[in-house]
Amino acid sequence: MIAIIDYGAGNIFSVKNALDYLGFENELTSDKNLIKSADALILPGVGAFPSAMKMLDESGLVEIIRKESQKKPFLGICLGMQVIFEKGYEFEECDGLGLIKGDVRKIEAENLIIPHMGWNKLEVLNDCKLLEGLGNDEYVYFVHSYKAHCSDNDISAYCEYGGKVPALVHNGKYVYGAQFHPEKSGKTGLKILENFGGLIK
Repeated sequence: MIAIIDYGAGNIFSVKNALDYLGFENELTSDKNLIKSADALILPGVGAFPSAMKMLDESGLVEIIRKESQKKPFLGICLGMQVIFEKGYEFEECDGLGLIKGDVRKIEAENLIIPHMGWNKLEVLNDCKLLEGLGNDEYVYFVHSYKAHCSDNDISAYCEYGGKVPALVHNGKYVYGAQFHPEKSGKTGLKILENFGGLIK
């Protein structure tokens, strides 16, 4: 079972609909025991970094996510990807979950509209299991104003938007993050979610 973590900052129903379509057993939950017993975790999110971390903290989920993400497949989506880094600078400096080294800052892109909204091409930097079965001309859907700054070693794929924007990150055996919305990215996004579900033992 894939637990979609419901902490008040998610586009949770579109993620659930995509997993339902793919045939993966899943549940929207904030229950700590269910999160611990799940086979995999997805952390969605829309909104601001500090408010998301506050809600996770108030829900008592921060330490649980830190521990469980080292034991089972974990995918952060959009804001859920951003909070897996060490720090964010949206409105104020704020500690993140620290699952991947790096921080999240506003996109600096001259003559480009912020937020970055729409379809953009994935450029593969490092192979990872979530990209298996995809070609070299894959587009996914983004809506965000902030981007991760991290080691190239942790970037599986990026897009170009006033510079390199990490789109899919991966660290260790289990931790993944997608800045784009796979659940809104057509066949490409569904394949990425299918690959994620395939990580379950």
